[in-house]
Amino acid sequence: MHPLRLGVNIDHVATIRQVRGVDYPDPVEAALAAERGGATGITVHLREDRRHIQEHDVRRLVGIVASKVNLEMAASDAMVDFACAVRPADVCLVPEKREELTTEGGLAVAGRERLLEPIVGRLTDAGIVVSLFIEPHTNEIAAAASVGAKFVELHTGSYANAAGSDLARELATIRDGATLAAARGLRVNAGHGLTLENVAPIAALPEIEELNIGHSIVARSIFVGIEEATREMLEACRQARTGERR
Repeated sequence: MHPLRLGVNIDHVATIRQVRGVDYPDPVEAALAAERGGATGITVHLREDRRHIQEHDVRRLVGIVASKVNLEMAASDAMVDFACAVRPADVCLVPEKREELTTEGGLAVAGRERLLEPIVGRLTDAGIVVSLFIEPHTNEIAAAASVGAKFVELHTGSYANAAGSDLARELATIRDGATLAAARGLRVNAGHGLTLENVAPIAALPEIEELNIGHSIVARSIFVGIEEATREMLEACRQARTGERR
């Protein structure tokens, strides 16, 4: 079983800043606090509409954080140019629509292999580890493997929004997807919609190496601070991984 890492997404720290058009709160300060709490990576999504994270945030983070920067971005030429210039440790290619509040599903890889393979190749040649944010479905996993990505990040949003018998079904889908991805030679991350209350079953899956969690940590930080909110999430993940009870 891989040791489980936690990437903290700090987009919504920047959201608060952008609402007023001021220079606070500073996402870099939030990133350093998350690292003090045990985060092993800092995740940011540089969106086309720049609704939260800005280019200068990414540049500063790459130069300052001690762990790594995971840049979520659309599979566009402009974003590939930016990533190759800034060189974060990781890039996760995600779908993006201006009208969505948050990412609504996985990237469609199946059927778009000819478009995505050269993008993955260019990022990889720049020394960047590439992940694809996908639904945990057989065809998407096979397509991700075929375009040369090293990692997939399985979308856990449907699981996070499910209840009752649907919850068990969604968890089984993620479990099966993680197993299949590992069997295809892909390394496996997961994220979206995970909270202290629902993270344990996902964190317990042995194939998953990293969880990327943002909104719930930033929300919890209003009351306890980002350092402590990160520490709480890591402890919940640790207990799930070791079988301890909270």
